[in-house]
Amino acid sequence: MFKRLLIANRGEIAVRVIRACQELGIETVAVYSEADVDALHVHLADAAYPIGPAPAENSYLYGEAIIAAALASQADAIHPGYGFLSENADFADMVVQAGLVFVGPRADTIRKVGNKDAARSAMLQAGLPMAQGSEPKNNVAELSSAAKEIGYPVIIKPAAGGGGSGIHVAYSEQDLYRAAEKIAASSNDNALFFLEKYIADARHIEVQIVADSYGHIIHLGERECSLQRRNQKVLEEAPSSALTPAMRQKVGELAIRAASSVHYTNVGTVEFLMDKNGGDFYFMEINPRIQVEHGITEAVTGIDLVKTQIQLAIGEPLSLRQEDITFTGHAIECRINAEDPEMNFLPFPGEITFYHQPGGPNVRVDSGVCTGSVVQPYYDSLIAKVIAQGRTRGEAIRTMKRALAEFRIEGIKTTIDFHRRILNNPQFCSGDIDTQFITRQMKM
Repeated sequence: MFKRLLIANRGEIAVRVIRACQELGIETVAVYSEADVDALHVHLADAAYPIGPAPAENSYLYGEAIIAAALASQADAIHPGYGFLSENADFADMVVQAGLVFVGPRADTIRKVGNKDAARSAMLQAGLPMAQGSEPKNNVAELSSAAKEIGYPVIIKPAAGGGGSGIHVAYSEQDLYRAAEKIAASSNDNALFFLEKYIADARHIEVQIVADSYGHIIHLGERECSLQRRNQKVLEEAPSSALTPAMRQKVGELAIRAASSVHYTNVGTVEFLMDKNGGDFYFMEINPRIQVEHGITEAVTGIDLVKTQIQLAIGEPLSLRQEDITFTGHAIECRINAEDPEMNFLPFPGEITFYHQPGGPNVRVDSGVCTGSVVQPYYDSLIAKVIAQGRTRGEAIRTMKRALAEFRIEGIKTTIDFHRRILNNPQFCSGDIDTQFITRQMKM
């Protein structure tokens, strides 16, 4: 087991990793930007090191400073969390070259799955189902030609990157050119993009996979991630109410095949689109890190994914077989962001003057703030995640309603009331959802 682990992140995920390490008997080292000197994760860790000023480019994305802090603190390993450097293969290489352990997949695996076009090629060879797509392009004329061949609507994706950023849907050539203008304004001239046939009536299904260094891979079931705005997840569930046992087995087997094809190790997620009309699954991408929504999988399986990450990074073999995995009840996660829903979800930084999080049976809150915390304008607006569990989906919804009614955050705007609106929507309660639910139902 490691003696000391550095967490190359901030906010709720840094706190989550600290808690896992405390239970494993591992000392923790936090890093922080100048803006985060009084952040919760800094106070909870055993030691903390400054790594530079805000924004993230000068601190949480500054790999050399993070590794210097790890060496100075005599850490054995670095946990990247999610976001920031978690999917940066060069950083993973730097960690290993410094004599430290990177808690995640190998750098070569991150490279394989991090480039969407390379990942598509690997998945096609492995026999994964794919939506019709194009080769990478770097100019609008080539994208337009490919779109005509595929047929509108199409989805435009950056070849590199993840998390839904940089994605645009085009229903016509005019839409494509508008999207190209946005792309040109936010990326460099040599950025590569590719097209996929857009599946309008789709559900976003992702499968949690766990793999050791000895070729043993299992899945921990699926998560329903269809509730999104601007391609960013808002609310997630486990399991999906749309899947039959046969469909669950099918998508789980597809996820294991995908992970095996790139010799995946540690914890990760294989994402699919499911056509609501035919029930077919189409591979989207592999995320080589812990997901924001990992807690709902922990709730229904009883398996601590962050502890598992650390144990696999040490080199321990998986002690579980696929037949050992059982699922109990239903779990829902609401992401609470510091945003103003009435102002098109404009980020709302500022000081939290009062903070009271819900508790009681079957409620879990993962948070990186408390009363007096300052929500910084430089980073992602996620401040807390509420996870509610029930024996059934309906019971989980009722528990979440009770939890959100108790949640009090003052001094800033949050999305708590927006989530309450979702939970009271009859169509959501019926389970009839897809990736366009929020756009259509919540008048966005």
